[in-house]
Amino acid sequence: MHIPDGYLGPQTYAAAYGIMAPLWAAASRIVSATLRSRQVPLLALGAAFSFVIMMFNVPIPGGTTGHAVGAVLVAVLLGPWAAVIAVSVALIVQALLFGDGGITAIGANCLNMALIMPFVGYGVYRLVAGRSDVRSPRRWIGAALGGYVGLNAAALATAVEFGIQPLIAHNAAGQPLYAPYPLSVAVPVMAAEHLLLFGFVEAAVTGMVVAYLQRSDPSLLPTSSRDIAAAQRHGAARPPAAVAVACDLATQPPAAVSGRCAPEPETEARR
Repeated sequence: MHIPDGYLGPQTYAAAYGIMAPLWAAASRIVSATLRSRQVPLLALGAAFSFVIMMFNVPIPGGTTGHAVGAVLVAVLLGPWAAVIAVSVALIVQALLFGDGGITAIGANCLNMALIMPFVGYGVYRLVAGRSDVRSPRRWIGAALGGYVGLNAAALATAVEFGIQPLIAHNAAGQPLYAPYPLSVAVPVMAAEHLLLFGFVEAAVTGMVVAYLQRSDPSLLPTSSRDIAAAQRHGAARPPAAVAVACDLATQPPAAVSGRCAPEPETEARR
C-alpha cells in the first residue's frame, strides 16, 4: 500500500501534506496530554511492530504493495491518536532509510495508513466491543473486524488517489503524467487484493494479539474507568510486561524517570 515517488502529482501529495501537518501537531498534543508514563514503552513498541509488519510487502498490480499495517492494534491499545504518531513514525523511517514509499508521498501514505485506517478500524472496534467486559470475546472479534475494515478503507483511499491522477495530471495529448491507471482499474485491483487476502491477514494479527492480551494482561486493553475496574477485579492491575522489563533493565533510579515500576512487596510492606 506504500505509494512510491512519481505516482502522485503535486496537486495530490501537497494536499495530503496539508491535511496531515495540522493533524500531526494535534496528535502530538493529544498524546502528550493523555498518554500515561507507563504507556510510553507501548507507543514505541507499537511503532516498531508497525514498522516490522509493513516490511513484509507483496507487490500488486498498479505500482504499489499489499501488506498488514498494525495501525488498528495500536489504536485499540493506546487510542487512534497514538496510532497516528506510531504509524507515521514507522512510515517516515521506512521512506527515508529504506526507500519503502516515496518522500513526496509520505503525507499521502500517512493519510491512508496512519489516519484513515486507525480511526475507521477503531470505530468498528468500539461499535462491536461496546461496553463489554475486558475479557469478552466481543473485544477480540471487534479488533479483528476493525483491522479488516480499517485496512480496506486505507486501500480504497490509496486506490482513489491513484485513480484520479489521469484525470487531474495529463499532457496535451491526454497521456497521464503520474499514475497511469484510472479509477476503473485502480479501485478493483486494490479492493480485490485487500478484501480477499491482506484484510484477513490484518484481522488475524489484530484479533490474535488482542485475544492473547485478554488472557495474559487485560490491563493493556481498558479504555474507560469501567474497563479498568473490570481488569482490577480479574487481578490484572499490574504494570505491563514491557514496562516491567524496561524497569528491570533501566540504569537510572526510579526518581529519574517520570513513571516508576511497581515496588517490591517487601519494600511496600516496610512503608
